[in-house]
Amino acid sequence: MPPASASDAELWIANTVADLIQGDINEHLPLERIPLQGDVLGLGTTTSFDNGELTFLRNPSGNTTIWKCQASDAGIRPLHPGEGSSHFPYVCFSGDVSDQKVLVDPAELAPQAGRPLQELVDEAIMLLRAQGRLPAAPIYGLRLELEWQSLVITVASKLCMGQQRRNAAIATSASGDGTASRSIYDLLQHYRLAEADPGDPEDPIRYLGRSLHWDCCGFYDTEPSSGRVTVPQNDDHLHLHGCSIDLRHGGHLHHGHPGTRLKAVRRFAIYPLQKLHWLASDLAIENLRYTSGSAVFDVFNHGAMDVSDVGVAVVIDDRYSDHRYLRLPWLAAGGGERFSLPLDLPQGQHRLEVIADPQRQILETVAAQRNNRASLDLVIA
Repeated sequence: MPPASASDAELWIANTVADLIQGDINEHLPLERIPLQGDVLGLGTTTSFDNGELTFLRNPSGNTTIWKCQASDAGIRPLHPGEGSSHFPYVCFSGDVSDQKVLVDPAELAPQAGRPLQELVDEAIMLLRAQGRLPAAPIYGLRLELEWQSLVITVASKLCMGQQRRNAAIATSASGDGTASRSIYDLLQHYRLAEADPGDPEDPIRYLGRSLHWDCCGFYDTEPSSGRVTVPQNDDHLHLHGCSIDLRHGGHLHHGHPGTRLKAVRRFAIYPLQKLHWLASDLAIENLRYTSGSAVFDVFNHGAMDVSDVGVAVVIDDRYSDHRYLRLPWLAAGGGERFSLPLDLPQGQHRLEVIADPQRQILETVAAQRNNRASLDLVIA
């Protein structure tokens, strides 16, 4: 994890947007592990039982505050370390990048009104690169102060935005095909801000009011298809969260929506983020032994993410049909728990196998899954 004073233009990614949109996520990063000293860029989503979006904004002290944008009404509230209830299934964040900031003169981006925001960001990056003021980077962090003629925002209202997407890896269904064909943003709660209420009773987008001046933070990914910090589509480079300057509303800026129309860019800063780091969980079964009629073993999480709802299967003599099953409600990063499971084994040779996450609900790489199981051959005299 980065120290609070990190300023070396690094970005930590806890899971990815590609992971998030495939379905439920059981990995979480606590707020306490995110540095907030100085200018820290970031965005993310909150847990499935308390849905919403995360926006990282500068505060008057010169440090960073994470604002939670609520799905129910697009209202916002600041999050504070130590509250004990903030665990994020997807979040990405930098260290203090104060000395990496490259300012953009909004006047150089004229005209602005009505132009797609991603087009303006494209232009700003190319302009600064041509001027030799901005080094190449895989991901650029962004801070913008924007005024809108109208704005549509979305707020995550359910993290399982299509478990069918994950099912599609092994099977197909009519509902899965229907969900997969829709944009991820179609599945979220939408809100509209504009000078006046459109007054259309058939409009499914709820009108919030005239809060059209926004403070925003986000990222521009040069390889959007990777799904690191943006939706994994070739043309979706920009992912931006924000809060209205009057601190009434917040959420994901649906900058590509037909109902979104830019008025002006008031402030614009770009930060080249050179080094990317992935945070993940890493379950392991260790110290398996059979003693005094019981199988004894340890379940560890050697990764950097807390995990919830972890299953552990104990299989005797390869008979999966009558395996024993344990479930851990929570296993913190770096934590572990020892189990002793009584087994009435008859005389003869036996094989014990203990498997963490046998259903593969936890997001681990293939390499990280190698320590998820342990086996033991024994003879009962």
